[in-house]
Amino acid sequence: MPPESTASSLEVRASMRGNRSKNTRPELLLRSLLHRRGMRYRVDTRPIADVRRRADLVFPGDRIAVFVDGCFWHGCPDHYRPSTKNADFWREKINGNRARDTETNDTLAAAGWTVIRVWEHDDLNQAATRIENAVRRKRGSAHLVATIGDH
Repeated sequence: MPPESTASSLEVRASMRGNRSKNTRPELLLRSLLHRRGMRYRVDTRPIADVRRRADLVFPGDRIAVFVDGCFWHGCPDHYRPSTKNADFWREKINGNRARDTETNDTLAAAGWTVIRVWEHDDLNQAATRIENAVRRKRGSAHLVATIGDH
């Protein structure tokens, strides 16, 4: 194993390398749902050019940034289970990810952006409706799509 690797074994290293940062299954499904609704967006891009943060979906004219967060990597309060191996490393890693997510939300909001976060376990139809309604509100559309359990 390379000396710079933080993985506890070759198997863990292989698993970590297999994790995607973009085009995850929930992200692809959400994009498909939005596209079918006529929503057009940019994928995996910086909402603000000089800020080193990339959103999964960006509606630039509407200043809406969407992040599809994985339960493990972003420390979902409902589903995150800390690793027992290399526990200190993972605690720091996930806490750092959470802090970065909060900083990203704050930075974008301060610049006038609407940030929408979707957990990988969320109902993607409801998430698509939430996003569509946010876009319609920004565009001044009177017609909002009904949804169950808007959050």
